[in-house]
Amino acid sequence: MYDRLIYQFLYLSVLLKMTFAKNNNFQVSTSNRQILAITLPISLAIFVPQINFITNNIFLGHLDEQALAMGGITGVYYLIFAVIGNGLNSGLQALIARRAGENRIEEIGKLFWQGIRLVFVIAFFGIVFTYLLAPSILRYSLTSEILRSHAISFLKIRIWGLPFLYVYQLRNALLVGSNKSRYLIYGTLAETITNIVLDYDLIFGHFGLPKMGLNGAAVSSIIAEAAGMFVLFIVIQVKRIHKQLFLFENRGFDKANLKLIFVQSSPLMLQYVIAILSWEFFYILIEHKGQRDLAISNVMRNIFGLFGVFTWAFASATNAMVSNLIGQGKKEEVITLVKKIIRLSLCFSITVALLLNIIPGVFLTVYGQDASFTYYAIPVIRVVSSALVIMSFGTIWISAVTGTGNTRVNLAIETATIFFYCIYVWLVLGYWQLPILYGWMSEWVYWTSTFIFAFLYMRSGRWKKKVI
Repeated sequence: MYDRLIYQFLYLSVLLKMTFAKNNNFQVSTSNRQILAITLPISLAIFVPQINFITNNIFLGHLDEQALAMGGITGVYYLIFAVIGNGLNSGLQALIARRAGENRIEEIGKLFWQGIRLVFVIAFFGIVFTYLLAPSILRYSLTSEILRSHAISFLKIRIWGLPFLYVYQLRNALLVGSNKSRYLIYGTLAETITNIVLDYDLIFGHFGLPKMGLNGAAVSSIIAEAAGMFVLFIVIQVKRIHKQLFLFENRGFDKANLKLIFVQSSPLMLQYVIAILSWEFFYILIEHKGQRDLAISNVMRNIFGLFGVFTWAFASATNAMVSNLIGQGKKEEVITLVKKIIRLSLCFSITVALLLNIIPGVFLTVYGQDASFTYYAIPVIRVVSSALVIMSFGTIWISAVTGTGNTRVNLAIETATIFFYCIYVWLVLGYWQLPILYGWMSEWVYWTSTFIFAFLYMRSGRWKKKVI
C-alpha cells in the first residue's frame, strides 16, 4: 500500500510526456509499445527516490537496530503529508490528460500553475501541523520514551523538506513531459549523490561534519531534495524548456481552474491520507511488539518500494492513458487497454517475486543486522513478495478508476478497503498478538479488496457518464 501512495505525482509526468511526444495530435494509442514508452521513463523517476530512501535505512541499520526501527515510524508519518500533495497531482493529472485527449493543449499550463499554488499551501500546513500537534500524537501512540523523543526530533527537521519535494516532483514531471527525459538524469544524480554522501557524513560524523545519527538522515534528505529541485530548475532554464511549454504565459491566477482542481483532487487527498494513517496504525501496533519486529517491518517497506517500481509506473500509465482515451471519445477501448497493462505488470511482478524468494537473504544482509534478524525476516519477505503480485493488478484497476475522473468512487473504495484492512490488523496484531508474519498478510487483504471493488466498478460501465 505504501508505494501506491508515495509517487502518485508521476501521473502528471506521464500525461505531459504524452502531450509533447512526437504524436502531434496529443492522443495516445493502446499498443504495448506505447504503454512501455510511457511506463519505462517513469520507472527511473520512481526508482531513484526509492534508492535514496533505502540508502537512509541501510546507513541507519549500520548505526543500530533502534535507528532502523525508528525509520519506519518517521517515514510513514512524513509520507502522510507527501501523499496529500500526490493526491492533488493525481487529480490534476486526470484533468490534464482529459484536456490532452480533447486537444485543448492551451489549458495545460493554466492547470499546472494552479497546482503549484495548491502544493505550497499544503506544505505550509504540513509544517505547522508537525510542530504543533505531532509531538502530542506521538507521545500518545508510542510506548517507548526513547523512540518518542527521537521521532519528534527527527520529524521537526524532516518536515522542512516538503516544499522542496513538491517543487522537485513537478519540475521532474516537466522534463519528462517535454520529451526531454534524457535530462532527468541530472536531477536524479544530484539528489542521489547528495543523499548518499551526506547520509554517510552526517549520520556517522565524517569529514569534519557533526555526528547527528538519525537526525543526520533527515538533514541529508532535505538537502538532497533541494539539490534535485535546483538542478532541474537550471536544466529547464538552460535548455529553454519553459519556452517550449509556454509555462510563463499561463501562470496567472485562475479561480475556475483552481476550484476545479481542488474539487477533483480533494477526494484523492483524503483517500491517500486515510490509507497512510492506516499504515501508521499498523506500525504503532508493530512497535508495541518490540524493536526487532519494527526494524523488520521497515525493511519490508523498503522492499515494497524498491520492487514495486514497475507496478507503480504501470499504474501511472493506466491513469493517464484511460483519461486520454476517454477524452478522445474512445470509452469502448478502456477495458482492453487495462487488460493489456495488467498482462505487462504481472510479468514484471512475477519475475520480482521469484527473485525475492530465490535469494531473500541477499536483500536482507545489506542492512547490517545479525543472522537472527535475517532468519526472522525471510518468512515475512515471502509474504511481501506474493503481495507484490496481487498489487500488480489491483493497483492497475484502481488507477483506471482514477483515470475516469470519478475520484469520489476512489474515496469510497479506499474507505471500504481500509475498513477491512484495519479490522484484520487489529485482530491479528492487537487482539490475538500473532507474529508479524501474519500482520503482513494484511497486504493480501488490502490489495484483494482493492481489486474486487475497482474491477466491479469498471466492469459496471457507470464511469462512462462522468464528465470533467
